[in-house]
Amino acid sequence: MSGLGSINLTNQFLIAMPGMADDHFAGSVVYLCEHTERGALGLVINKPIDITIANLFERVEMALDREDLAAVPVHFGGPVQTERGFVLHDRPADDAAAYASSLLVPGGLAMTTSRDVLEALSGGNGPRRVLITLGYAGWGAGQLEDELSRNGWLTVDADPAIIFDTPAEQRYQRALSLLGIDPAFLAQEAGHA
Repeated sequence: MSGLGSINLTNQFLIAMPGMADDHFAGSVVYLCEHTERGALGLVINKPIDITIANLFERVEMALDREDLAAVPVHFGGPVQTERGFVLHDRPADDAAAYASSLLVPGGLAMTTSRDVLEALSGGNGPRRVLITLGYAGWGAGQLEDELSRNGWLTVDADPAIIFDTPAEQRYQRALSLLGIDPAFLAQEAGHA
């Protein structure tokens, strides 16, 4: 394969260009957990919803013994499987200590969908830094590459500090700053001469 088809954007941010027509992704930053010839899977990291982690734990009938997480909002992770939770977290120091259903992102974080990560958090343990989403963003084979070729997204190596240590409303700006771009300079639409 040549061109965009051969790129691997795993462990990168997708930053939506201004004017993104899809409301799900307008103004979004997506952390790409996986990108292969079969497609891509990522989590939107900057769209909090009106549910806190404490609320989520109540809904799944678990206690939450992590005061540091109780008031943290759950995020809209993307339009696919919005009833399902996805936990983005620091990669375990010992990969063998991963949870039952974890995707270990090469060079990056881990994304877990199994209940055992919630049980660990419930008991006051589990990963130190987490971002919990409902839903994920998915692209079929060649779909993301097509969106990239039409200038729908900017890409940059992911920085976990933006995911875990930056307020959600500042993540878009901070991700752009990794590229040295001021959002004011991005045109809403392509100009015509």
